[in-house]
Amino acid sequence: MPAETAAAVPRPPARTATAPVLTGAQAVVRSLELLGVTDVFGLPGGAILPVYDPLMDSSDLRHILVRHEQGAGHAAEGYAAASNKIGVAIATSGPGATNLVTAIADAYMDSVPIVCITGQVFSNLMGTDAFQEADIVGITMPITKHSFLVKDASEIPGAIAAAFEIAGTGRPGPVLVDITKDAQQAEAPFVWPPKIDLPGYRPVTKAHGKQIQAAAQLIAEAKKPVLYVGGGVIRAKASEELLALAESTGAPVVTTLMARGAFPDSHAQHLGMPGMHGTVPAVLALQEADLLVSLGARFDDRVTGKAALFAPNAQVVHVDIDPAEISKIRTADVPIVGDLKDVLVDLEVAFRQASAVSQPDTAEWWSFLDGLRDEFPLGYTQPSDGLMSPQYVIQRIGELTGPEGIYAAGVGQHQMWAAQFIKYERPNAWLNSGGAGTMGYSVPAAMGAKVAQPDRHVWAIDGDGCFQMTNQELATCAINNIPIKVAIINNSSLGMVRQWQTLFYDGRYSHTDLNTGHDTIRIPDFVKLAEAYGCLAIRVEKEEDVDAAIKTALETNDRPVVIDFVVSADAMVWPMVPQGVSNSYVQYARDHAPAFEQED
Repeated sequence: MPAETAAAVPRPPARTATAPVLTGAQAVVRSLELLGVTDVFGLPGGAILPVYDPLMDSSDLRHILVRHEQGAGHAAEGYAAASNKIGVAIATSGPGATNLVTAIADAYMDSVPIVCITGQVFSNLMGTDAFQEADIVGITMPITKHSFLVKDASEIPGAIAAAFEIAGTGRPGPVLVDITKDAQQAEAPFVWPPKIDLPGYRPVTKAHGKQIQAAAQLIAEAKKPVLYVGGGVIRAKASEELLALAESTGAPVVTTLMARGAFPDSHAQHLGMPGMHGTVPAVLALQEADLLVSLGARFDDRVTGKAALFAPNAQVVHVDIDPAEISKIRTADVPIVGDLKDVLVDLEVAFRQASAVSQPDTAEWWSFLDGLRDEFPLGYTQPSDGLMSPQYVIQRIGELTGPEGIYAAGVGQHQMWAAQFIKYERPNAWLNSGGAGTMGYSVPAAMGAKVAQPDRHVWAIDGDGCFQMTNQELATCAINNIPIKVAIINNSSLGMVRQWQTLFYDGRYSHTDLNTGHDTIRIPDFVKLAEAYGCLAIRVEKEEDVDAAIKTALETNDRPVVIDFVVSADAMVWPMVPQGVSNSYVQYARDHAPAFEQED
């Protein structure tokens, strides 16, 4: 008998008559299993304790006990970014949940699909300032795609299934599911699959045909086009489609910090990374273009410089799955809302048709760009203090590991050098905190990436400042057999802040010395610290020892490896566009560009 014709008495639908009765906590675990989750990162506490009991019995879920909830969040991010799966983090209420906030904000900025499950105090205690109570739903509302508060055990499967649906569709992002302790302890029939009702949530994936045609026509007519590629291409798994469009159009390609690897660095049409520390050809290509084809990019201030002066002569085709991004910063002449994987296919077909009538002539444009590549190749100056060049160290890590490796960077100078001097040939090889700029991202993100991709070499390229924020996750790695490689680019300072102090504050190094490197008291001593965490630890102070240390790390797969690369504190990231000015003022090196203007 169909459920809708069952006896008209108030009771669950007939299909639940044979459904197993589970506690809410068991429903959490079973829902994750049925959604295909295999790995979760978490830390137990009182309000989430009911979930941890059935979690112990699951043979399908591997729970990895972190040492700090922020580590769980970043590990879930790294897991997702390296594999295109949805990462999962679990924490208790109050401080456990609030410790996830930084990772949630990070995932929101960079469109990383994660689901965070938190415990909440008993529902009758909410609002009473109960022990370890925090309104995590309210706290995270601005930095999640959606936040659920679940007070009824029967609603748990639906909430978790909906969370996965929201996190992984449309523009990916973080979703929070906060479950009260009484809902975890209560029993209810477990009905799967649950009905998911998301009123108003209808991501547009198929773009409007007329907009595609208009964009194709602009590309066919452009004399100075640029494909401005953002991280959305990677999230959409659209790298192959991007390659096809680029080769059809013959247009130059720039890949933002979030898009490194979306288009092969070795490709002749690739100009490099644009932005504050982008290559001169990439920066000036955008600035001089007559057409920007923005693909999954959001015109971030680190790319545009002063937005009012960005690409002043360019028309804009803006493609994004999130309509809120279209014309948010730069008005789009042709706005296209849709899934990039589909849009790129349609756009390539439309371009072929349009170019049959109007064949684009970009020879003069390419002559200009090739001249820039010849005059301003990416490079660096050897430090004058006799210490190692950090750029050399990072370049050798990339060369010896190869394009099949995964590289997770912290934030600051080492992040920029890793984006510049490692060659990325495939998507999902470069992980970093682009939008939020979160110190402490690297080690736990690398840990998550290694769990997701155990057969790849995974490097955490970290600064001595960033490393001290989340290095406790080395214990997690050592105990759980997650053999990441950590390269500490140790300049004994908060490097990027120090660079700005050098350039803009007359070398007044206010509170940026960390005393971890050359000729300091070395607190902490990174080698001793790494050994205490069960890692193989190496210190390198001479360039002739760099390769041997990297090779040792690549050959060691029974434990994590930490290499303390002691480098010069005077090395700077170049090129550079000072904040608040036109990108036309890009500096190739400190003494090789127009003078800095004052910030607005």
